Amino acid sequence: MNRNIIITGAAGNLGTAVVEKFTREGFKVIATVAPGKREEMEEANDVYELDVTDEAQVAEFAKEYAIQYGGELEAIACLVGGFGMGDLENTSQADIEKMIQLNFFSAFNMTKAFLPVFKKSQKGTFLFVGARPALQPADGKSLVAYTLSKGMVISLADLVSEEMKGTGVRSHVFVPSIIDTPPNREAMADQDFSKWVSPLEIAEAMHYAVSSPALKNMTFKLYGGV
Repeated sequence: MNRNIIITGAAGNLGTAVVEKFTREGFKVIATVAPGKREEMEEANDVYELDVTDEAQVAEFAKEYAIQYGGELEAIACLVGGFGMGDLENTSQADIEKMIQLNFFSAFNMTKAFLPVFKKSQKGTFLFVGARPALQPADGKSLVAYTLSKGMVISLADLVSEEMKGTGVRSHVFVPSIIDTPPNREAMADQDFSKWVSPLEIAEAMHYAVSSPALKNMTFKLYGGV
C-alpha cells in the first residue's frame, strides 16, 4: 500500500527539503506548487499547480485526489506561508489580511477539504508550521500581522486535535525560530546563520512525527541556538 503524503508549498525552501526527505523514506509525494511553479519541482511523484488560499480550488483538488488516489492518505504538510514586519502602529488591516490569507487560509482550506478523508479512515496526520512569536508575544511586537496569522494556525491545530480526539487522526505543529534560507540570509545578513534552524531539521522532525503514531498532537519547538 502506498504511503501518500500531500505537501503544499513544495517548491519553497522548506518544501523542497520536506519533499526530498519523504521521498527518500519511501512515501509517495503529491506536491502542490503555486501556479507557474511546476518546473521547479523535480523530486515529487506527482505535482499539481494549486492556489491553496483559494477555497474553491482546494475543494476541486480534493475531489481530484479522491479520483486519482482513492482514500489512501497518510499525511498532509501545510507549508505555504509568508512573512511580514510591522509593529502595532505600522500594521494595516490589509497587512493582516495578507498574512492571514497566506499563513492561515492556506492551512485551513486543506484541513477543511481533507479532514473527511482522515475521518473515513480514522487515521492521518496534519503537519502545520507555526512561529515562535505566536507562542512568545515578546518576540512578535515588530511582527504583528505575521504573529496573529501564525497564532491562528496553532489554534487550528488545537481545534483539529479536539475534534479528532480518540481517533488515529493527529495534528502536529512545528515552531521554528529563524529558518536558514537564502531569503532570510539576505534579509538578515548580519546575523549568525549557524544558530538558525535548517529546513532539513524541520523535515526530519516532520518525518519523525508522521512515523510515530504514539505521538499525540505535539508542538515541536525548533529554536536552534537563537
